[in-house]
Amino acid sequence: MKLADIKKLKVAELRSKLTELGLDSRGLKVELVDRLWSASQSGQSPEHVELLEDSLPSGPTEPAEVQVPTESSSPPVVECAAALCEVNRSRAYTDTATQTELEPGSPAVSPGSERLPGSETVCQAEGGQLEPTGGPLSEEMGRGRAFYEFKEEIRYKRSKSPQPPQDKEEEEEWDEDKVRLDPYGRHLHFEVGSDGSCGQPRYWDRFPLLWSGCRLTHGVRQGRVGFEVRLERKLLTVESEDQEVKDSYGLRAGWSVGNSSLLLGEDELSYAYDGCGQKVSGGNTEEYGEPLSEGDIIGCYASFSTDGAVEFFFHKNSRFLGQAFYLSPSVLRGRVLVPHVLCKNCSVRLLLDPVTPQWYPGPPGFTPLTALPAGQRVRTTSTPSRAQCEVVMMVGLPGSGKSFWAQTHMKQYPEKKYRLLGTEDLLTCMLSGGQRDRRLQQASQCLTDLIKAAAETPGNYILDQCNVLFSARRHKLQLFAGFRRRVVMVFPSTDEWKRRLSQRRMSDGEHIPETALLKLQVSCSLPEPQPELMEELEYAELPQEQAQILLTEYKEEAHRLLPPVIKPDKKPRWCKKRRHLLGPPPSNRMQWTAVPGWADPRSNMQPRHWNLPYQQQNYDYNRSFASSGSQSYS
Repeated sequence: MKLADIKKLKVAELRSKLTELGLDSRGLKVELVDRLWSASQSGQSPEHVELLEDSLPSGPTEPAEVQVPTESSSPPVVECAAALCEVNRSRAYTDTATQTELEPGSPAVSPGSERLPGSETVCQAEGGQLEPTGGPLSEEMGRGRAFYEFKEEIRYKRSKSPQPPQDKEEEEEWDEDKVRLDPYGRHLHFEVGSDGSCGQPRYWDRFPLLWSGCRLTHGVRQGRVGFEVRLERKLLTVESEDQEVKDSYGLRAGWSVGNSSLLLGEDELSYAYDGCGQKVSGGNTEEYGEPLSEGDIIGCYASFSTDGAVEFFFHKNSRFLGQAFYLSPSVLRGRVLVPHVLCKNCSVRLLLDPVTPQWYPGPPGFTPLTALPAGQRVRTTSTPSRAQCEVVMMVGLPGSGKSFWAQTHMKQYPEKKYRLLGTEDLLTCMLSGGQRDRRLQQASQCLTDLIKAAAETPGNYILDQCNVLFSARRHKLQLFAGFRRRVVMVFPSTDEWKRRLSQRRMSDGEHIPETALLKLQVSCSLPEPQPELMEELEYAELPQEQAQILLTEYKEEAHRLLPPVIKPDKKPRWCKKRRHLLGPPPSNRMQWTAVPGWADPRSNMQPRHWNLPYQQQNYDYNRSFASSGSQSYS
């Protein structure tokens, strides 16, 4: 199924197919085509694929991509750009999703001249004819993080400017002593219910590989305390036929310290009972308990001794499962333990009402967290205001060192509790594994939605993306109106960039396609100080003047290496010339005698646009008129 075939569908057909697939059918045709194309590429079930293919028009389609064959007479390559991109001339350029459309012979691209993803291009081979190619890139060619990030950035080209944030009054004043799921201590892709005691993954239908976690607002550091979690229901009711989604749902419940990862069980000071019949801590799993199903209730209990040692154990439907973990007094050192849940494709509910009886009675001597006196509970987070929040936008080419700068900045200012919004951070939330290319695609698409959710949730954020397109930067910064907006440009020297790219390829094993890298260089624009969009602009390495000179060299070399894009000839529009208003009305189209009073000789009625009597035929109708459109006659 090709994008060109989907574009041939009418708006009504697009909306009908989106409705049958259970997707949103509102919006312009460009948005509908993009939504249907994304659904066809995101691993839908065979029934959905057949449903889409049945609606596509039959017949030959125009070629959307053209391979560029190897030419022995190719021009010499400048050493710096060739070393950076490591261009393989024998590989075909078939990336139309990130193709930047250029005029033939154009030396540079102005900011905002990006093309929409999926737009069709036809490339002229050097000394050859146009050759069609079939379908997207092969599975063997890894597209990498930069490809999918750039593809998502191009979507901002024709997106509407976001509405300014509305000053929302607090719906209710939160009681500082009330225990609930913490809206500021959760993944942005975890949705908390209105009562604060239930939640579920926000994007479970689109990104089934994603695990979402949340803590409670209060924790403890002493006593014998417990809480209960119920697996409400599975959200992914139909077993996915994708082999990568081995477990259709999952749930972890337990305890963690406040500054640990939201992925329960993946840090050292994070202890969980996994619903598949395991206990997890520090990323290590051991057999424990029994698997969970819908309606099962987990009791999570922590027992503090007087010397600071802690013992954890769990119940399943009031049945004791045995001791799970034991911590010596030197492990916690007085740190607060907070109840924590982590789920995938399922909804959970916690019993947080102090008046409601427990679902199952706990062990003797244990008190529910909500029934503890207020002085024995410790609140771990506070409610921030939008004016106190900050967003840091990273800008730079792939491998320039943006992620390293962001992680260093987070360590330097731990009190700000930055949230890193990036593709790699989302990949860590996909614990089930799977093909990396598919996970990268899902993570990049999910990140676009998370940025919108972050703009509505007060907090400090770092946007760890390329953000090289002006349209993408402007749209994202407008979303965060009211935050303190800071833009950090990381642009190293040529040798340093080459070294970092090589180091990234060796450590992570990630291959950046040369076409994606070249197109990123062509479309890259350096940020300029704009008071209406940002409060601070910083160039972390090279200053702006040197970075601009180096970027110009990258663009010139990328223009030469990329195949030219030839726009298809537009069909001529045949339109009838407008009739001259001063001419006599045609007798075969209008009966002037039907106008009341027209035939009456006593009336002096005539069309008001006639300045001369119709009987005067010596007027030259071919004479030119002034720009005002009026002419006086003697």
